Amino acid sequence: MGDEKKIILSPNPSRDIGFEMTRRVIRILDECGRKAVICPVYDDNTGEGIRTSELETAELENEIDSAEMIITFGGDGTILRAARSAAERGVPVLGINMGGKGFMAELEVEETDLIKAAVSGAYETESRMMLDAEIVRSGETAHRDYALNDITVRGYNKVVDLTLYGDEHVISAFSGDGVIIATPTGSTAYSLAAGGPIVEPTAQNIIVTPICAHVLEAKPYVLASDRRVAIAVGFSKNSPAYLSADGSERVEILSGDIINVRKSGKYTRLIRISKKSFYSKVSEKLGER
Repeated sequence: MGDEKKIILSPNPSRDIGFEMTRRVIRILDECGRKAVICPVYDDNTGEGIRTSELETAELENEIDSAEMIITFGGDGTILRAARSAAERGVPVLGINMGGKGFMAELEVEETDLIKAAVSGAYETESRMMLDAEIVRSGETAHRDYALNDITVRGYNKVVDLTLYGDEHVISAFSGDGVIIATPTGSTAYSLAAGGPIVEPTAQNIIVTPICAHVLEAKPYVLASDRRVAIAVGFSKNSPAYLSADGSERVEILSGDIINVRKSGKYTRLIRISKKSFYSKVSEKLGER
C-alpha cells in the first residue's frame, strides 16, 4: 500500500458548492482503501472557500508524478485545466459533470458509484489528440502553447485581417472576428457555436472555423492531422489580435506575426467507464431528443 499511487481530486469551487461532491468521492475512495489528494486547478481553490471546508490541498505539479488518475468535478473547463498537466505525464482524467454540456466528462453526479470500478482498474482510456501552437515574430518564436480543445485567434473588439495556410497553400483570406483551430474534441465547443462541424472525438483531424467572417467564401475546413496550419495577421497600427489556448490567458499578437498550429506529440487520456456512446451524448447534450 505504501507505494500505491494516489488519486488526485480537482474540484471547481463554483460548481462543487461546499465541496460536497469532493467529500462524497473521498469517502468512496476511503472505502476502497485508496488515498485521495486534492489539487487545485483554479486560483480560488486555495482561497477562503477551501480553507473553511477544512480540506487540505497540495500543488498539482508536486503530486501528479505519483498519481494514478485525476478526477475532476465541474464542467469541461475543469477537465481542460487538469489536462494541461495530465498530458505531460500520461495521467488519465475522469470527469464528473457538474457544469453545463459536459461533452468530455464521463460521469454525471448520480453515477459516482462507478468510481469504485474505475479505481479498481476496470476502465478503458481514449487518447485525444492535442494541438501545439507558436507565435513567430521576426523569424523567432515569441510564444508556445498547446491545447486539447482549440487555439483561438481573435481581434480585440474589432475586425482583424487573416490569411490561413495549410502546408503553405492558402486556405482562405478574410476579415472577421477571428478563427478557431480545433481538435475533434474541441469540435463540440466554441467551433460548433461558430458554425463548425461535429467531428467524432477520437478522430485525427484539424478543424478550421472562421468566426463571423465578412465574406461568404470563408467556410469551415476539416483537415488531415498532419497538416501545418499557419495564420498570418494583417497590418494594423495597434495590436490587432490575441491568441488563446483552451480559453486560457490571452497572448498578444502583433501585426506581421505568424501563428503556426500543428498536431501535438502530447495526448490527453480520458477515462471511459459508463459505456455511453458519443452519439447519444451529442443527442442528449444538444437537445435532439
